[in-house]
Amino acid sequence: MQELDFSEQIAALRSTFRDILSVIDVDELKTRIDDLSAQAGVPDLWDDTEKAQKVTSALSHAQADLAKVTSITSRLEDLEIMVELINSEGDEESAQEAQAELESLTKLLGELEVQTLLNGEYDPRAAVITIRAGAGGVDAADFAEMLLRMYLRYSEQHGYSVTVLDTSYAEEAGIKSATFEVDAPYAFGTLSVEAGTHRLVRMSPFNSAGKRQTSFAAVEVIPLIAQTESVDVPESDIRVDVFRSSGPGGQSVNTTDSAVRITHLPTGIVVSCQNEKSQIQNRAAALRVLQSRLLLLQRDEENAKKKELAGVITASWGDQMRSYVLAPYQMVKDLRTDYESNNPSNVFDGELDGFISAGIRWRKQKVA
Repeated sequence: MQELDFSEQIAALRSTFRDILSVIDVDELKTRIDDLSAQAGVPDLWDDTEKAQKVTSALSHAQADLAKVTSITSRLEDLEIMVELINSEGDEESAQEAQAELESLTKLLGELEVQTLLNGEYDPRAAVITIRAGAGGVDAADFAEMLLRMYLRYSEQHGYSVTVLDTSYAEEAGIKSATFEVDAPYAFGTLSVEAGTHRLVRMSPFNSAGKRQTSFAAVEVIPLIAQTESVDVPESDIRVDVFRSSGPGGQSVNTTDSAVRITHLPTGIVVSCQNEKSQIQNRAAALRVLQSRLLLLQRDEENAKKKELAGVITASWGDQMRSYVLAPYQMVKDLRTDYESNNPSNVFDGELDGFISAGIRWRKQKVA
């Protein structure tokens, strides 16, 4: 048996691992796990189901990340020992196991390396994905449904929590659009590289002449921005003026300075209230109105930010970022990264890791 020599590959993996550890703070990760474990151990945690699911999900993912990091060192050392034993004993079967372990470690370190590139402002957030059928008629609607299934399968394979928020079905087949939420750490950072126009080329099952058909679908990915249900208004941010109420009299409404005008200094929003009998009541009512207006303003700003992050996606000719070709040959190719797969069936079954990793690296190089 030919002697195995993995020295260069193992040295390269160790170098990559050192770079990863320089970014991932293992001590901070352990502290986070301790904090989440404490939250998960609270007796009344499941009184709030949504909060409990987020805590347990975050804990599970953090523990998985730590397990990956802590296992790599020992696995690299074990691989070196395995190679030495194989070369001394000439075990062909063990040589195949060593090759498989090398490939497994290479993939694992590649995934961790990509994760360290997710350092954008919104990257840690959950993602909201919308798929829309574009040009191509019935085929486009069918393609949109194929993409929906692809992303749901991808999320299922990675243990991501998915909630389908809305689906609009087409008349003949497929969907006009669908929106779903992927709730997992760094879901937006990971899946945002999937945003853009996707193109499908195939022999149309909806064409009686069996002609080749090209269709398009748009994928929009935005971060899930937390919606604050109340707005804290510091006293230093407001100016309160009191004045005599106007309008119908009676019960001292027009005889005391009970009306209140509140000016929010940072935004210039002005709210007045004079309906209540006392200044205290009018102030409380005016403050509630101010909080409501600030909440609406906050949400308008968040929606504008979401639209900016989503970008403009036309879902038509000349705008595609990835092509799925089923005829006359079989290939899926990302036109930005040149990453490709010759097995479209696996891709539509959710095997997107290669495309997503290549997309994240491409994005990082583009920004650098």
